[in-house]
Amino acid sequence: MSNPAFRPPAVPLVTHDPYFSGWSLADRLTGGETRHWTGSNYGLCGLIRVDGQSFRLIGTRPRDTPAMEQTGLQVLPTRTIYEFEGAGVHVTLTWCSPLLADDLDVLSRPVTYITWDVRAADGRSHDVSLYFHALSEWVVNTPDQPVVSARYRLAGLDVLSLGSQQQAVLEKAGDNLRIDWGYLYLAVPRDAGAATALANAGAARRAFVETGAVPAADEIGTPRPAHNRWPVLACSLALGDVGADAVSRHVLLAYDDIFSIEYFHRRERPYWRRQDTDAGALLHTAARDYPALMQRCRAFDDELMADLAQVGGDKYAQICALAFRQCIAAHKLAVDYDGTPLFLSKENFSNGCIATVDVTYPSAPFFLLFNPTLLRAMLTPILDYALSPRWRFPFAPHDLGTYPHCNGQVYGGGERNEEDQMPVEECGNMLILLAALTQVEGHPEYVEKYWPLLTHWAEYLRDKGLNPPNQLCTDDFAGHMAHNVNLSVKAIVALGCFARLCEATGHAAESATYRQAAEEMVQQWTEMADDGDHYRLAFDKEGTWSQKYNLVWDKLLRLNLFPAEVAQKEIAFYKTRQNKYGLPLDSRSDYTKLDWIVWTATLADNRDDFHALVDPLYDWASETPTRVPLTDWYWTTDGKKAGFQARSVVGGLYIPLLADPALWKKWSERAR
Repeated sequence: MSNPAFRPPAVPLVTHDPYFSGWSLADRLTGGETRHWTGSNYGLCGLIRVDGQSFRLIGTRPRDTPAMEQTGLQVLPTRTIYEFEGAGVHVTLTWCSPLLADDLDVLSRPVTYITWDVRAADGRSHDVSLYFHALSEWVVNTPDQPVVSARYRLAGLDVLSLGSQQQAVLEKAGDNLRIDWGYLYLAVPRDAGAATALANAGAARRAFVETGAVPAADEIGTPRPAHNRWPVLACSLALGDVGADAVSRHVLLAYDDIFSIEYFHRRERPYWRRQDTDAGALLHTAARDYPALMQRCRAFDDELMADLAQVGGDKYAQICALAFRQCIAAHKLAVDYDGTPLFLSKENFSNGCIATVDVTYPSAPFFLLFNPTLLRAMLTPILDYALSPRWRFPFAPHDLGTYPHCNGQVYGGGERNEEDQMPVEECGNMLILLAALTQVEGHPEYVEKYWPLLTHWAEYLRDKGLNPPNQLCTDDFAGHMAHNVNLSVKAIVALGCFARLCEATGHAAESATYRQAAEEMVQQWTEMADDGDHYRLAFDKEGTWSQKYNLVWDKLLRLNLFPAEVAQKEIAFYKTRQNKYGLPLDSRSDYTKLDWIVWTATLADNRDDFHALVDPLYDWASETPTRVPLTDWYWTTDGKKAGFQARSVVGGLYIPLLADPALWKKWSERAR
C-alpha cells in the first residue's frame, strides 16, 4: 500500500480525460475547493451528519460547519482513499476511476465511483447521513455561461444532469480551457435512504445541515449563468443507525461529451459510444459493474504496487501510483468511423497541442507495459497523416493540431515550412517506438503498411543524425542547439531500431546495412562526445554535460550498440551533480525533467545508483510548494514548478518495469 506520510502536490479524484478531471490541491480534502487540472474551481461538496451535528468531508463550505478530522490519505493507481474520524464515527471515502488499461471498454467509461464506508469508532451506535453535490462549474468554460438541469429515472438509479445551454460542441480549441458541451451526471442508487435534488448550492447545503436531507422539491430556474446561485446536482444518503459494522454507500459521477475530437474535420465519438451506446446505457452498465470493478481495482492496485516496490522501492512505487491516472487522463480515447481507436494526448500547459510525438515518446513506456493497443492508437494518426499528401517533409510530424481539433500540425512551421520543426527528434521517436511496439507484439504486420515512410525517416537520420544541425529537440524550452549529443544518441538508437525492424520484416540486407551504420556512428560518437569523466552536452562544447536519457532504449531493446562503459561513466558523473530535488537536465540550468530522471536512472546497473537518482523525486513531490497535478519540469533547488502540469509524460516513470522482461511480458500480455 502507499506511504501514509506521503503528501502529494495534488490528489487525483475524478480523472478521465483532459476535460473530465478533478483534483484536490490541499493537504486535507476540506482544506480547499476541488479544482480542474488547470486550476479553475470544479466544485464538489461533501458533508456528514452524525447525531444531528454536521461536518465537512469535501470542500470548504459551509464555512460555519467544522471539518471532520482527516486521519489518512492513500493514493493508489486507480483509487484515492481518505480516512476521517470524529463524533464517534470513522469514515473511509474512496474515489475510484477504474482506468484498467487492459480493458478499453472500462477504460473509456467516463465514470468515477465515490464510496463512503462509515462505522462507529466508540462502541456506540450513531444516526448518520451523508451529503454530496457537484457544481455547475463542471460543465462550462467560464462561470458566466448559462446552464440547464434535468432529472431522469433509470432502472435502480435516480439521475440528475447539468449541461451548458449553448452546447458549443468542439467549437473551442486551446490549452487553458474547460469543456462547455455535453452533460455531467450524478447517478444515485435508489434505496429508502437516498434523496436527490436540483437546487442551488447554498440552499442544498443549508437544508442538509438543518434536516439531514436535501430539499424536497427541485428548484425551477434554469437556464441561468453557472455563477448565479450556483446550480448543483445534490443528493443525501441516510444510513440510519451505524454501529461497529461499516455501512457503505456510493454514487456515480459521469460526463458524456457526446463528441470528443474533431479528427481531420470529422466529429468523432468517445470510444464507449462506438456501438451507439447512450448516457443511460453507460450509467446502467457502470452501476451494474460497481461491485466487480471495485474488486478488480483493489486487486490491480495491490499487484501493481507490489511490482513497483520490487523494481524500485516504496518511494518509487508511490510516485508511480500518483502518476498512473494522470497519464491516462491527459488523453482522450475516441473512435474513428471504421472502429479504429484513436488515443490522443493533450499537451497540458505546454502548448495545448494534440497527438504530439515527443509527448507520446516519454509516455510510451506506460502503454507498452499495460496495453500496446493504446500505443498503436497514438501512433496510427501520426503515421496516416505523414502518408497523406498534406505532409511534404522528409521527416516525421510533431503534432496533429490543437486539442481537441486534430486537423494537422500547428507547431513551428506547421505544414508551411521547416522553421522550428524537430526533424531528428520526431524521426527518432517514431522509429524507436515502432521497434518497441513490434517487439512486445511479437510480429511486424503493423509497420509493414508504412514501410516506405519509415525507410525515408531512417535515411534522414543516417544523413542528419550523428551530428544534428541547429534545431529543437523535445526539451524545446531550452531553445535551439546544434551538435546535441543526447539527440545524436536518439538518432543512433533509432537506426539500430530500424535495423531490427528490417530483420523482422525480412529485409536482411537492409538490416545489416543500417546496423553497420549505427555501429559506425557509435564509434564516432564516443570520440566526439568524450569529455574525460563524462560525455558532453554538445559535441563542440567542452566542460558541458547532459542526461543521456535516450540511451535507455539501447538497454531495454537489447540493441547492444553502445559500450556498457558509456552508461557507467555517465551514472557515476551524475551522482556528483545532483541538487536537493534531483539531477538537473544538463549543465545549462538547475531545472530538470521528472520523466527523464527516471529514464536516466534506469541506465544504472545496481539498485544503489538507481535509488540515488530516484529517491529525491519522492522528497520533491512531498515538499514542492507548487500545488498542481504532477509537473514534469521543475527546479531542483527549491522544488518549484518551472512549467507544465498534468501532462501524460509521467507515464515515462514506468520505464524501469520494461527493464524486467518477465514483468513487461506479464502486464502486456493481459491486454491481448
